[in-house]
Amino acid sequence: MEHRLDRIKKELHAQSYKLTPQREATVRVLLEREEDHLSAEDVYLLVKEKAPEIGLATVYRTLELLTELKVVDKINFGDGVSRYDLRKEGAKHFHHHLVCTECGSVEEIVDDLLEEVEEIVQKDWGFLVKDHRLTFHGVCRKCQADDDK
Repeated sequence: MEHRLDRIKKELHAQSYKLTPQREATVRVLLEREEDHLSAEDVYLLVKEKAPEIGLATVYRTLELLTELKVVDKINFGDGVSRYDLRKEGAKHFHHHLVCTECGSVEEIVDDLLEEVEEIVQKDWGFLVKDHRLTFHGVCRKCQADDDK
């Protein structure tokens, strides 16, 4: 985790920002809970356990800055709640998600499934793709197995 934290610190410095103690506490929570898709409120409650002096507004501002700097991806799964997800190290694109409409579970697909589609879009429409995101909504294996019982 310290290696990733150091890389994030360098990314911020490269864009004239500092990794303040408040920002570091927020990033540490995101690193510790990387498999989760946390809302700003979730992040705030976890940060508050480590640094009680940090306010909700500071966490929001930090998450928005990290999103702007492409350290974090802001995602919405159609339920009206923005969630934050650390961008994978070395990833050129946002990763994809499978969202279960029954239990609400979220699985990540780290493979870039759209490289060919990007090439077609660039060639046929002359559109330079900078990023993409893909979310599949459906029923997960567990819920399907439960329905079969």
